Amino acid sequence: MVHAVCGSGKTEITLNVIKYAISHNQRVGFAIPRRDVVKELFYRFKSFFPNNRVVYLHGGHTKLLEGDLICLTTHQLFRYHDYFDLLIIDEIDAFPYAGNEVLEAFMKRSLRGHLIMLSATPSKEVVEKFNQKGKMVLKLNTRFHMHPLPVPEIKICHGIMKYYEINRVLHRFLQENKPVFVFVPTIEMCEQLYNILRFLVKDISYVHSKCPDRTEKIEAFRNGKYKVLVTTAVLERGVTVKNLQVIVFNSNHPLYTSQALIQISGRVGRKKEAPDGEVIFIANSKTQDMEDAISEIRKANSSL
Repeated sequence: MVHAVCGSGKTEITLNVIKYAISHNQRVGFAIPRRDVVKELFYRFKSFFPNNRVVYLHGGHTKLLEGDLICLTTHQLFRYHDYFDLLIIDEIDAFPYAGNEVLEAFMKRSLRGHLIMLSATPSKEVVEKFNQKGKMVLKLNTRFHMHPLPVPEIKICHGIMKYYEINRVLHRFLQENKPVFVFVPTIEMCEQLYNILRFLVKDISYVHSKCPDRTEKIEAFRNGKYKVLVTTAVLERGVTVKNLQVIVFNSNHPLYTSQALIQISGRVGRKKEAPDGEVIFIANSKTQDMEDAISEIRKANSSL
């Protein structure tokens, strides 16, 4: 297991072992829980291995099952039996893979060789399980560009003041020409907040798991059509945007565990050309998860 901080370059860390396996005619799979990330990884792997056949699978896209490197959702592992000589699973702590016995069974059934698991925020139980079995756990607390992780700032606001504060912060970011993700815990809150902010901020949109056009909206955000994207956890992982800033609205919500807040914070400063940025938690009150997330980030930064 590779336990490496957000933005450390976990995918790049695996490239040499993938290259080695392919050169020895071994079957290689790279699995990830969320389909939104699969296609993005597919294009990255295509650029890394232009002379090899790279294919991807997720629900609704399952025509090609064979290749030198197969990038797929963890659900699609059910299609393979005793198949992969090297299987890499990223984001093992993410929904729906984490704690899912069926998906874990698919993984075990598909594997005939070596397994590498990647995570920025594995649970203590998973780490202990690896250690108890005598497996190797590699830990990396530094990002590839050697800049520290952004430490979130907490803004405690009540009632209507939360909306005043988010409006103030958004306008400051936009004046500095910085794109912004605004994270909210639920789909209902996502649409509610968007319907308020769209009267206050230009070039804004929203995405969540039930948006049929979320891929197009995310691409439009990357291309600069939108400067602000209100989002649920669908953009919590696997997204890299230059100079991105992050606001977590209602960060005291029970859905926001310390692991989720660390992942969200990790969206900032991922590019070498823009390695810094801000993460702002806007909440009614401070929670233990908020404090734990900040503590873990500072702990990782202290090892630089």
